[in-house]
Amino acid sequence: MTDIEIAQKVIAEHIREVANKLNIKEEHLEYYGREKAKLPLDLIEEEKVSKGNLVLVTAITPTPAGEGKTTTCIGLSDGLNHIGKKSVVVLREPSLGPVFGMKGGAAGGGWSQVIPMVDINLHFTGDFHAISMANNLLAALIDNNIQSKSRSLDIDPRTVIWKRCMDMNDRALRNIVAALGGKAGGVPRETGFNITAASEIMAILCLCKNLEDLQEMCGNIYIGDTFEGKAVYAKDLNSAGAMAVLLKDAIKPNLVQTLEGNPAIIHGGPFANIAQGTNSIIATKMGLSLSEYAVTEAGFAADLGAEKFLNIKCRRAGLSPKAVVVVATIRALKYHGGKPLNSLTEEDVDALEKGMPNLEKHIESIQSFGLPVVVSVNAFSSDTAAEKELIYAHCEKLGVPVALSYGWADGGKGCTELAEKVVAAVKTCDKEFIPTYDLEDAPLTKIEKICRKIYGASNVELTAVAKRQLKRFEDLGYGNLPICMAKTQKSLSDNAKLIGRPENFDIHIREFEIATGAGFIIPIAGNMLRMPGLPLTPSAENIEMDSEGTIVGLF
Repeated sequence: MTDIEIAQKVIAEHIREVANKLNIKEEHLEYYGREKAKLPLDLIEEEKVSKGNLVLVTAITPTPAGEGKTTTCIGLSDGLNHIGKKSVVVLREPSLGPVFGMKGGAAGGGWSQVIPMVDINLHFTGDFHAISMANNLLAALIDNNIQSKSRSLDIDPRTVIWKRCMDMNDRALRNIVAALGGKAGGVPRETGFNITAASEIMAILCLCKNLEDLQEMCGNIYIGDTFEGKAVYAKDLNSAGAMAVLLKDAIKPNLVQTLEGNPAIIHGGPFANIAQGTNSIIATKMGLSLSEYAVTEAGFAADLGAEKFLNIKCRRAGLSPKAVVVVATIRALKYHGGKPLNSLTEEDVDALEKGMPNLEKHIESIQSFGLPVVVSVNAFSSDTAAEKELIYAHCEKLGVPVALSYGWADGGKGCTELAEKVVAAVKTCDKEFIPTYDLEDAPLTKIEKICRKIYGASNVELTAVAKRQLKRFEDLGYGNLPICMAKTQKSLSDNAKLIGRPENFDIHIREFEIATGAGFIIPIAGNMLRMPGLPLTPSAENIEMDSEGTIVGLF
């Protein structure tokens, strides 16, 4: 069966029964039908958060199909429940861009899924819509003020960096001219769209601590300058209150369930190649408040999601994982060893061995944070005994525990070996993670530390435009912010074609953006874009619905 057929076959428990497993009273549930509910922020208990066991799931550099982090997260959480531990999986919400583009949804796969799968992959509880509207409200207020004469802030339209957003891959909207149509249409200017997952509002939702914090962060958004060169912020437009009001429900985490009826919390959805790539601080803290283990993921490989999870999210939230799972697949390691994509199901021990340095680098990166590592091999039917034996032997040589994960085929039962090894790793962790850089470091120094320690780069090069932008941000007093790299997910470098473990390469910073509300500087490396495009054959072409409303083709 396909993922969607499996998800549609399982009869979900009523969400109040799932909540009961976390000792959440029904009066705390805000129902969105029988299978979804929002949770109030007052369920977070900081004392329990500090005592909980946070497990981060990351991965090696992925093939175009991905390596199965979400599937592994769900399978591991179900596996922990199988071995008698109280666990909840805490995930990001899927974006419609990949759902209708190339990558597909983000609800797991096979027998390690969260349900209702279709709802989660589509509009869910409307959080993305609320984020888009809050973002676009600010854009409308900016243009309105530029048009105004009596209440003008004297904003120079050429300096406005705030863009509109939508939750769809639409390359035609990357760069546009707005306000055409004469005086009634406003003051024409160049602008564009980001995908909602890359919006600063998404980052703010995921990094705020409560409603008050949310409103303050919205007000701190830098939008551009006056004609005299003075910085203008969202609070200068009196926009923060209205933006926060639009997000009053979106700030509440969403409770759903795995196929096995275990609790899952899903909230926020920033991409990891162009944003910070992790679910919300609020959702993670709620998971830790309600269970013994909280299993969460950070997007793409350890060079992107895990680095940002630790250096940005955990630093702001005061969190530290007790163990990190690095997901690998034998097919991806063969790909990094030079085997063509169309023949990865064929046995090739030599290619597998040649691809191991990619895994080694990601293990080293996690160990640089001082955290215990467990390797999870997401198993496929094409994996051979010789290939499995090689990866076990290689991890043993590295001194890193490894487990085969059969979550796709067998759900939690297929992840009990992984669960046991994660529990053992958690017991060895007796200290908090070591950040890659100090916040007092100069921005360029922070970037260099990430690029050298985590990517393995030799140098960092900035264009003239990037140097000018970075100086402006430092002059505004933002040199102490953390760094949120925008870089291809397909390579440790900024060149998607350099697979494996590249060496002697430079990272090229094309330009900078800044998120003063969310609180980080964004160096854009290589040809990264914050509004993706659709592939030649979008997934949307294969999705349809029958006369009874049953959806097919969604994956």
